[in-house]
Amino acid sequence: MQMTKLRWASLASVVSLAVAAYLAFVYAPEDVIQGPVQRIFYLHVPSAIAAYGCFAAVLVGSVWYLWRRSLVGDRVARAAAPVGLLFTTVTFTMGTVWAKSAWGWDPTKPWDARLTSTAVLWVIYAGYLLVRRFSPPGRTAARLAAVVGTVGFVDVPVVHFSVQWWRTLHPDKVVDASGGPALSSEMLVAFLVSMAAVQVLSWTLVAARYRIEVLRERREARLDEEVLLPLPGTPARAPQ
Repeated sequence: MQMTKLRWASLASVVSLAVAAYLAFVYAPEDVIQGPVQRIFYLHVPSAIAAYGCFAAVLVGSVWYLWRRSLVGDRVARAAAPVGLLFTTVTFTMGTVWAKSAWGWDPTKPWDARLTSTAVLWVIYAGYLLVRRFSPPGRTAARLAAVVGTVGFVDVPVVHFSVQWWRTLHPDKVVDASGGPALSSEMLVAFLVSMAAVQVLSWTLVAARYRIEVLRERREARLDEEVLLPLPGTPARAPQ
């Protein structure tokens, strides 16, 4: 049943991304000021929101584990972290390309606040995965990673509100601007569909990762049981 749901979710992701690509590259008009590079917007912003959502899942799962020692919470955090890091990488890469092309951003100059805080966010969750990889297995790794996943989320609002707290190259809000969306109706439709498509993709990837973690735990438990079983023909030891 779970695999069937994942297949349907994967199909929905492919179809929605195809529709979003058509709307972003064909249906939506070209920006009169920035030109074709503005189309990065349709991937850049949804990817950032997807990363936020994944890191929120890491936060919830980490707190759940620290509070209740919940293996489900730990599993959710393990599943969401690499997906969030993936979308942070997409956001960071697309943002640098966009800034360089549209505003002539020079990476040799002092870094922009939004760019810097996003780079810090990437390092935090890359560190989360390293803690998972190199800490002693078991509760030690889960506990250390849960602390990183909880404290690290502090940078998410810093990234989001950096354009309001500091002067940056990042443009002002265009979707939820105070006077209404600063986009044409075609651009707004393309953006909303792209947003939905990327979110479907992100949660499909998290669900797939969660399923992988479940299967991995079952395999490890089965291997542990096989190690504890006596070899055929070997008499079982009497209890001491």
